[in-house]
Amino acid sequence: MTLILASASQIRIRLLQAAGVPVMSIPARVDEDSIRRALQAEAAPPSDIADTLAEMKARKVAENRPDDLVLGCDQVLAFKGEVWAKPESPADALGQLHRLRGQTHILLSAAVLYHQARPIWRHIGEARLTMRPLSDAYLSDHVDRNWSSICHSLGGYKLEEEGVRLFSAIGGDYFTVLGLPLLPLLGYLGDRGSIPT
Repeated sequence: MTLILASASQIRIRLLQAAGVPVMSIPARVDEDSIRRALQAEAAPPSDIADTLAEMKARKVAENRPDDLVLGCDQVLAFKGEVWAKPESPADALGQLHRLRGQTHILLSAAVLYHQARPIWRHIGEARLTMRPLSDAYLSDHVDRNWSSICHSLGGYKLEEEGVRLFSAIGGDYFTVLGLPLLPLLGYLGDRGSIPT
C-alpha cells in the first residue's frame, strides 16, 4: 500500500516516511482561504474548519485516485474565539507572536482518509501550547532569523525548530503540533491491515 498525501507538506511526508509508511504526495488544489472564510462567516467551530478543509483536500485527490488511500490534512490555530491563518508578512508574524506571548492557544490537526471515493476514517487531534512572556526584542529577532522557515506556519513559529524556545508548556501530542495526528492514523492503518502490525 502506498498512501497518497493530498498535500506537499514536507513535515507530514517526513513523519510518514520515518514511521515506515510508503507515501506519495499529490497536492490538492482547493481554495483554502475562501473555504475558511465561508466557514468562519457561518461561525463554524475551529474543529469543523480543520475537518472540512482536510476532507476537501482528500476528496479532491480521491476523485482521480478512487482505488488508493488518500489522506487529507489541515491544521488551524484557535485563540480567544478566533481562527488564525498563516502570517502573510514578517510584521504579521510578529503581531501574532505578540498576541500569543504569555497566553495559551490551541492547535487542531485534522486528518481524513478517503477510499473508493468516500471518507473511511477521520480524526482531529488537539494540542494546547503556552507561550513564555517574551520580550519585544526577542520576538522581533526570532521573526528576523526564522522568517523564511516560519512564513508557512500558523502562529509564526515552528516547534520542531527554534520555535520550541518560545514555549513554557505543551499539552497534547507532539505530532499533532506538527500537523499530523500520526499515532491514531498508524493505529487505523494497522487495524485495517494497510501496514504490518
